Amino acid sequence: MSLRTVEEVSTQVPADDFQALEDKVYRTIELYKSSREARAIAERDAQRLREQLEEREEEVESMRGAPMATATKPPHMQDATNSSVRVEIFDQGYNLRGTDPDYILRLAEYVDTKMRAVSEQTHTVDTARLAVLAAINIADEYHLLKRRMDGGSSDSSKRTSQLLSALDEVLVDKRLKS
Repeated sequence: MSLRTVEEVSTQVPADDFQALEDKVYRTIELYKSSREARAIAERDAQRLREQLEEREEEVESMRGAPMATATKPPHMQDATNSSVRVEIFDQGYNLRGTDPDYILRLAEYVDTKMRAVSEQTHTVDTARLAVLAAINIADEYHLLKRRMDGGSSDSSKRTSQLLSALDEVLVDKRLKS
């Protein structure tokens, strides 16, 4: 708009109406700016989400067909008391030795299951971090079971003592009556 047009409008429009019109124009400009900023932010967020989705799809694709924990016993056993077992935990192979290959396999499957569960819950791909988190979960299970067992034994001891006391009372009463 040229300066001449502005002067014509300002002479034709009363001052109060012009002020109201000017306020509306400034509000419209501010709304337009806010809208443009919001759109830019939304576009950045959408791009970030697209990238995250692509990463997750790649993770899922790489996990498809990934074998669960497996163990193989070598055909030749050199030492029956300490045999070697090949296990795979979270797609990493390990040669482990022990006296019970089946037990080693069960342990490997358990650890593999825990790591995969942590991976699904946290969406973490760092295997060292997954291993630590899985170890924390396994340690938590261990300590909860240990606490339950310790609590159970003290509870059992307490109950046993109460039963013995009750039996002693009955026996003493029976002897006194005899």
